[in-house]
Amino acid sequence: MFSFSESPLRRFLLLAFVAASGLLAAPCLAGETLEKAFESPPDAARPWVYWFWMNGNITKQGITADLEAMKRVGIGGTLIMSVSTGILPGKVDFMTPEWRELFAFAVAEADRLGLEIIMNNDDGWTGSGGPWNTVENSMQVLTSSEIRVKGPSRFDAVLPSPPAKLDYYRDIAILAIPDVQDDPQGGPATAGDADGKTTPRIENWQAKAGYVHGKRIDPVVGDANAAGIPSAKIVDLTSEVDAEGRLQWDVPEGNWVLLRLGHTTNGRRNHPCTPHGVGLECDKLSKEAMEKHFDGFLAKLIADVGPLAGKSLVGTHVDSWEVGSQNWTSKLREEFKSRRGYDPSPYYATLVGYIVESPEVSERFLWDYRKTLADMMADNYFGHLRELAKKHGMIMSAEAYGGDFDYLQAASRMDIPMSEFWVRSLGANGSPGWVLEQDPTSKWASSAAHAACRKIVAAEAFTATDHEGKWQNHPYKIKALGDRMFAEGVNRFVFHRYAMQPWMDRLPGMTFGPWGTCIERTLTWFEPGRAWFKYLARCQHLL
Repeated sequence: MFSFSESPLRRFLLLAFVAASGLLAAPCLAGETLEKAFESPPDAARPWVYWFWMNGNITKQGITADLEAMKRVGIGGTLIMSVSTGILPGKVDFMTPEWRELFAFAVAEADRLGLEIIMNNDDGWTGSGGPWNTVENSMQVLTSSEIRVKGPSRFDAVLPSPPAKLDYYRDIAILAIPDVQDDPQGGPATAGDADGKTTPRIENWQAKAGYVHGKRIDPVVGDANAAGIPSAKIVDLTSEVDAEGRLQWDVPEGNWVLLRLGHTTNGRRNHPCTPHGVGLECDKLSKEAMEKHFDGFLAKLIADVGPLAGKSLVGTHVDSWEVGSQNWTSKLREEFKSRRGYDPSPYYATLVGYIVESPEVSERFLWDYRKTLADMMADNYFGHLRELAKKHGMIMSAEAYGGDFDYLQAASRMDIPMSEFWVRSLGANGSPGWVLEQDPTSKWASSAAHAACRKIVAAEAFTATDHEGKWQNHPYKIKALGDRMFAEGVNRFVFHRYAMQPWMDRLPGMTFGPWGTCIERTLTWFEPGRAWFKYLARCQHLL
């Protein structure tokens, strides 16, 4: 007998009803969850602050009071930086046992309060520098010297030493280059010689070889296939030079340029840091140098906080790129071979502007060279620091822009790509308002986050000079600027700034010199400001 209760049709209808009920219920549940989260935003959605520890002016009571005040008004976490911007030194020197004890205390207090801390990866706000970085492990740049010789003859002399910093220089290659003297009219850009003649050079070669930051590199002008120096005619004399730089060589007939190509440190140091934290910037293209920098600072703090690493000490950070350019490292030739598939050494002369083979071939090599530098920056600096942090259960954020590398590529290596935006006042009449200059950093960060499937796009928020900062800013004046940055893709504000307040009885208290919008517990509107902070948390949760 036919039974409807057992029929395939009935089973299908029952399944369809259950499925439809689930589909109808899911939006309701999602809506309820979203509404509750909007009413009481989760801690992960709350804005953060840059928490500047000012030149050793640190106390336990100040740490506790600051963190409790942040928690009270709805701040979710802090990015700690130890800095000095004209503030008189306090009693606690950077990385002394007392300083490290206070840092561990701050991490423990954050854990007690349910706050999170990211620690900058060095003293100051720039790069990755410190006294533990040796000159060999510092940022390296190409340097060179040239002399002209004529053959046939016997050359036996010490080659001129290229310019060097901090008395540090190492050879890369010694090359004998046929000296092609030519008329510059109608050809590539040229460099004048002492005898008044000229040798054809690659236009804008300093930027194309990574010596300086080239915001725009134009295409080749003129005949891209014009004759250059055949690579087969360039003689590699590196093995003929002794430790003192003396070359003995039987010069063939003709005019030759003896190029001594090497590398030195760029000499840049982290800033604005305390006297005990200053040192050379680490080599950004070397994983080994990054590891030594990590061991010199962050690894010690991680050991100090023990199980709180990855819990309340959640990450590390790289901030403003203010460390100059780098275009060499000890393993660059090996990395170039691995990444580009050929040996760069036959084209080394292009790194000082000579045209090898043709303008087109030289430009293609220099493109590959810049691409290799960018890849190494992304992988060996930004990416490797993230890997080192990850081993301890920590994340990494960075303002990955401003140097000679691929900003989107570098930012995609971050757990939290960061940007920045500044307060620019309309005038001195006190009326609310701001000027939003075209700032691409938020779009870079948000684009990288989308491509790499990152959920958080942070921004150094409401940075200001002494003209727009001091104690002049308030929510009514700057809220619209923040709203605009939400539209740019940002979903976590990190207020710039909160100066650590070591005292309990001084108003307005410690400052960060001329920089930033004041967001401290000593601020008149700090407690009422929780309404704006909650508004920001709601927006950030939705975004």
